[in-house]
Amino acid sequence: MKIQVDHLTRYHYDQPVRGVVQSHRLTPSRCTGQRVVRWDVSVSGGIKGGGFRDGAGDWVQAWTVTGPVSEIAVQVRGEVSTTDQSGVLRGHRETIPSVAWLRATSPTRADAALTELAQSATGDALTLAHALADAVADAIAYRPGATHAHTTAAEALALGEGVCQDHAHALIACARVRDMPARYVSGYLFADAQGNDHEAAHAWAEVWVDGLGWIGFDPANRCCPDDRYIRLGAGSDARAAAPIRGIARGSGVESLEVTVAVEAVQQ
Repeated sequence: MKIQVDHLTRYHYDQPVRGVVQSHRLTPSRCTGQRVVRWDVSVSGGIKGGGFRDGAGDWVQAWTVTGPVSEIAVQVRGEVSTTDQSGVLRGHRETIPSVAWLRATSPTRADAALTELAQSATGDALTLAHALADAVADAIAYRPGATHAHTTAAEALALGEGVCQDHAHALIACARVRDMPARYVSGYLFADAQGNDHEAAHAWAEVWVDGLGWIGFDPANRCCPDDRYIRLGAGSDARAAAPIRGIARGSGVESLEVTVAVEAVQQ
């Protein structure tokens, strides 16, 4: 499948700030399941800085904007050719060992309820990973707007509803309870007229299965990532894997607008 992305993130400040520094994970991953046809990231008034490939194999690009500035627009436009790999991450080079992804973070820390949910699943490693994803999907109903950016996996489970970020955090927490390395993945998702409701700027989790490697699971859509997905990058939780991170120098209060269009390109 060929997928076209048009992603605009606009930052507003109620009074001009002296400058902004950002780091982006907005470049599609190098892996067997996807090939970049064209891809461009621009920042209004921005100066492109250094970039590097981190230990997780993701490209991190620095940008700076010199103020005074009251608005910044980050525009992503591109096209990616994808193939279904049944959720298995193949051909992706990284240097961090899988055991490094066993460390819990605040959003993914398991409480008693998450631990109980994790212990309810059974089977060998691959079966267990699927069972954990199903358990999370059953326990947390997908409901846009039910939670916020700082909601933890434990809070989402107690609430019984959430968004893709909450599903990913909860699955990561459950996998780590069962001593299975897991991480958060950010990207994009296309769905046609027969697809389920979803967020085009999407998130899911990857769980390490010995003998197979990293396998993606998307509890929000009850599936493994296929050719409708574009993978951008991974981290221990949503904050670590965020496509855009940054800091503004000044006292201006920031507000944010995000629009994402993900479409299939006729082949």
